[in-house]
Amino acid sequence: MSSNDCAIEVSNLTKHYGPILAVDHIGFEVKKGELFGFLGPNGAGKTTTIRMLTGVIKKDEGEAQVMGYPAGSLPAKQLSGVVPELANAYMDLSGWGNLMLMAELYRTPVSEAKKRAMALLEQLGLHERKDSKVMTYSMGMRKRLILAMALLNDPEILFLDEPTSGLDVQSARSIRAMLRNLRKEGKTILLTTHNMDEAAELSDRLAIINHGKLVALDAPDNLRITAGRVYLIDVAFDKPVSNETLLKIPGVNRVEQAQAIEAAESMRMQAAMMPTRPGMGGGVGGPGGIRRPGPGGGGAPSGIEPQAGAPEAGSAEKDESNRVRLYTEDTTKLITSLVDFSRANSLQMKILNVRSPSLEDAFVRLTEEAKHD
Repeated sequence: MSSNDCAIEVSNLTKHYGPILAVDHIGFEVKKGELFGFLGPNGAGKTTTIRMLTGVIKKDEGEAQVMGYPAGSLPAKQLSGVVPELANAYMDLSGWGNLMLMAELYRTPVSEAKKRAMALLEQLGLHERKDSKVMTYSMGMRKRLILAMALLNDPEILFLDEPTSGLDVQSARSIRAMLRNLRKEGKTILLTTHNMDEAAELSDRLAIINHGKLVALDAPDNLRITAGRVYLIDVAFDKPVSNETLLKIPGVNRVEQAQAIEAAESMRMQAAMMPTRPGMGGGVGGPGGIRRPGPGGGGAPSGIEPQAGAPEAGSAEKDESNRVRLYTEDTTKLITSLVDFSRANSLQMKILNVRSPSLEDAFVRLTEEAKHD
């Protein structure tokens, strides 16, 4: 990639906080017009990197360029819009007052500023409350106002630090829709988020940082396929089968019971509906899992163990109560093994669903691997 094609160029970027190495000699490039996702666990170095790129803090080592200018320089700042994780609007001013203040800071002509401000307030659903003080705004309204303030000077590049964190579903959707439109207009966006679905949906490429080091950089689908590796197969037999027996089936790495599956899915649903930051659980070490006790022999195992009080065969409730989730790195091998197992034990499979690795699976695996390196 030539320098003319780059919106951000980072080389050997480093930041210490006393004895803590917060950002450890990282390097990456962001293309002009790209929506670049920047992911990592809490404390991984995401926000510190953005603060260095936007000039809030100074780097200790390395080089960083933003739109061809040194990161943090006045020309770079004039071409940038920033949405920090914590809202920084003036609470005693109205939404309109905050926007006009931004116009003064960027020396935007008054007539042009008013026109842009009105359009942004309409787009973000804030027009009716433009004259209300920000202290009366909800968190979602404040986040949308901060985005409007960042866009008022029509920046060429946006730095967004968890812009949908803590928002209700409607506010988060509104901001994601705005980001999609900005990408279509050719704006460059660097986005940090803990929402894996959001990252996969919006980003052209993703970088994952952990303990200050970059551990992956690729398109979301490539990361999901190459780093996820573990596939999930949901299966239900017409009779109960013990976890110990399932773990002996060739290709099975781990087993989860229906209760653990339902709990995880319930938590995921609640995270989507509640105005709180989504968790990053799941992956190969999630709750309720039982790991395979080491290499075992081949062949289809036996050991069907009826459970007292089990529902009658053939009912929908029975199918769900017998449902288990199997983790494997070889779907072909496991499906073949399941067919052989069913025949050997006179069982019928009532449910058989295969799920490809998700970006969340890849994220957990990559950050766990980096932790142990």
